[in-house]
Amino acid sequence: MTEGRISRWVGRNLPTRESMERNRFIKPFAARVLRSELWRFTRRSVPRGVALGVLVGVIIPLGQIFAAALLALPFRANVPVAALTTFITNPFTTPLFWLASYHVGSFILRVDATTFGQPVATALNQPQVETWMEWLTGAASITAFGLVVVAIVLAAVGYVASSIGWRVWVAGKRRRRLARVRHP
Repeated sequence: MTEGRISRWVGRNLPTRESMERNRFIKPFAARVLRSELWRFTRRSVPRGVALGVLVGVIIPLGQIFAAALLALPFRANVPVAALTTFITNPFTTPLFWLASYHVGSFILRVDATTFGQPVATALNQPQVETWMEWLTGAASITAFGLVVVAIVLAAVGYVASSIGWRVWVAGKRRRRLARVRHP
């Protein structure tokens, strides 16, 4: 029952090549974004798309689908998967991400305060780094630092989980195909 709901939701929200082609922001890059290899579901492109979509979804507050589609080019990630996984952040999950990111950022900076030289705090206090992180995430430096850490960790987890999921799915398909051949 829930599997059907999930597949219907994915079907409704998964961007199509035609919708991306009509998008006025992507039109200048359409020739590159709409290349067929970026729209194929392969064992390498799907985990890359998941990781990229999670990373962009957590860090960038606006224009996530556009950013994920453009960043899929150099990483050869699956564009629809990258665009779809940006929905990890939505009005319900964003406050939770920001709260968790604040706690992660303050914990790491507290640990950094006890280390010699305080490398993280020193790097964050550089005016251009602090301004860049606040501009990118729209958050104060502690929360912005936490958002970057949380995004990197979640992207790595998403990459590994989708790689394992892909292998399990392909193994299941093969097992079913072999069972049909043995027992027609």
